[in-house]
Amino acid sequence: MSGKKLQHLFVHLILLSGVIFVVFPFAWMVLTSFKTPGEAMLIPPTILPENFITDAYSEILTALPFAQIYMNTFVSAIIITVIQVALCSMAAYGFARIDFPFKNGIFVLLLSVLMVPGQIFLIPQYLIIMNLGLLDSMMGLVLPNLFSAFGTFLLRQFFMSLPKELEEAAILDGCNRYQIFYRIMLPLVKPGIVSLVIFTAKFAWNNFLWPLLVNTSPDKMILGPALSSLQGQYTTQYPMQMAGAVMAVIPLIVLFFIFQKQFIEGVAQSGIKG
Repeated sequence: MSGKKLQHLFVHLILLSGVIFVVFPFAWMVLTSFKTPGEAMLIPPTILPENFITDAYSEILTALPFAQIYMNTFVSAIIITVIQVALCSMAAYGFARIDFPFKNGIFVLLLSVLMVPGQIFLIPQYLIIMNLGLLDSMMGLVLPNLFSAFGTFLLRQFFMSLPKELEEAAILDGCNRYQIFYRIMLPLVKPGIVSLVIFTAKFAWNNFLWPLLVNTSPDKMILGPALSSLQGQYTTQYPMQMAGAVMAVIPLIVLFFIFQKQFIEGVAQSGIKG
């Protein structure tokens, strides 16, 4: 075997080991959800269940108001994604293509939000939501997440890459700024929009700390805090916990497989444009 083939074999072995390292926890989670509590706690552990049973899935549906929790998660994720993408796209277009006073300074101030941990804003956000009387409500859950500095920066990179001649031609044809944005510029940054949609939907779906603070009623919870309650109430019920995790992750996997081409294209383009 030649040296080049050995090199390719070595690279493929490394990549294969990386895939196994990433996929194994997910496979373990799925297989554990079909085990009995006794099987899940065996030492040494077993990978495959003796009998594939679905008791954990039926038990979690009775232990939690799972239908309501799922609905809360869907609604909050849709609201956050739609409004955040709309606001970020408009702000990104303004920073990329419109000249206005102190534009660069305001943009630097916006980016400074990315330089500090998000936990710093939890107490001020909580006090604002409390004073507005929005605790334990859907509005209180989604309001602090309706805008993203990262999303604005991401889409700004796409808008900056578009030629100025498109806008000049549109202005000569009688289009105003709103028509240029919605009819010409926005369709051209579709890969970036899709990437931001997936990033935002993933964040909203997996959001944990803020929903844990702002919503305490079981019928107002989303999946993250609801699944964490199983760890305290059912400490040894690992199959139930894994079943809940499997049910929580399935929509994101479906979303990625539907839009994986646009997602990869958008991430790749955002890395080379500027």
